[in-house]
Amino acid sequence: MNLVDTFSEFKAGKNIDRPTMVRVLEDVFRTLIRKKYGSDDNFDVIVNTTKGDLELWRVREIVSDGEVTDDRSQISISEALSIDEDYEIGEECYEQLHLEDFGRRAIMAARQTLISRIMELEKDEVYRKYTERVGDIILGEVHQILKREILILDDATGTELVLPRNEMIKGDFFRKGDMVKGVIKQVEMRNNNPVVIVSRTDNTFLEKLMEQEVPEIEDGLITVRNIVRIPGERAKVSVESYDDRIDPVGACVGMKGSRIHGIVRELRNENIDIVNFTNNVSLYIQRALTPAKVTKIDLDTEKVHAKVYLEPDQVSLAIGKGGTNIKLASKLTGFEIDVFRNNVQQYEIDDVDLDEFGDEIEKWIIEALKNIGCDSAKSVLELSKEELLRRTDLEEETVENILSIFEAEFED
Repeated sequence: MNLVDTFSEFKAGKNIDRPTMVRVLEDVFRTLIRKKYGSDDNFDVIVNTTKGDLELWRVREIVSDGEVTDDRSQISISEALSIDEDYEIGEECYEQLHLEDFGRRAIMAARQTLISRIMELEKDEVYRKYTERVGDIILGEVHQILKREILILDDATGTELVLPRNEMIKGDFFRKGDMVKGVIKQVEMRNNNPVVIVSRTDNTFLEKLMEQEVPEIEDGLITVRNIVRIPGERAKVSVESYDDRIDPVGACVGMKGSRIHGIVRELRNENIDIVNFTNNVSLYIQRALTPAKVTKIDLDTEKVHAKVYLEPDQVSLAIGKGGTNIKLASKLTGFEIDVFRNNVQQYEIDDVDLDEFGDEIEKWIIEALKNIGCDSAKSVLELSKEELLRRTDLEEETVENILSIFEAEFED
């Protein structure tokens, strides 16, 4: 019987290797034989996957009439001669079986088993293949857009992958048919089905994009020591070179930013700071606070805490929009960083000394603000509410009141 119609529809595109396919087919038909004959010991199953041919042979020893003691392994000479008139006693009789001999219901059951087995093999193969590729970049086409996720067809294999909304960068917007790049984050089983999760927010995605753009990283001449990100907003990457002749920061940025620009575009204009890694903690923190220029750093290595002093015009740069710069610098270095203004005797013309608010704000609250390096209204406003709460131990209501008083001062 020609098996092409039976299993080619399942085999097509499943990437199941031929020996495995043959083994599955043999198992299915041996099960069919055992159900009909009680054993498959004296049967040969020959599968030709190229042509789609299947041959089933029953092999028994030929004995004299009346001397058959086991129907499974022996056949009488008269019955053997009805199969082929050239058979003789003592030889092995090969009798070809046909699927029709097993009955329609048995054949349908075998076909269903075959479908089920091949689908299981396909799932196992997808799980194994993508588990080995975790951390690799994939390029795929948007196949379907759902409420919580986007389904992508892997350009290389045609397998359906999942890009959850929480793994997308702020500003990502895709239409059906768009090409999407991401990193394979994990493979998990859901209801016995392999689900491949793709991410664009994972740090590995940025690392792999850098590998693609910077040959020195791929060649191992430059190592990415650490990556911290607020996806779509800002990222900091520390790099190190094993070759003194190579400037790792310059190599990653490229001539006139040629290498980094492609990555920034892919990440929806995420601002990427590349810094040179060093074991000198003070210098590392200084570099991590780029683009701010640090005047002085006081380190407490036991508490993993750093007090950083800057000129007034550098404080907002160090903190960054919404505190992103200082937050990422802390993550990159592993130190909790607090920013202080250098003691200055003169204030900006449009700034106001804290002591001038003595009639509106209690003295102990002003002292608490001075203790964290804030000596004017603007120096307080440069810090976020969360930062003020953490560093001063003031009540949230008090901090909100302070901020509203200072904001009203500059509105006037």
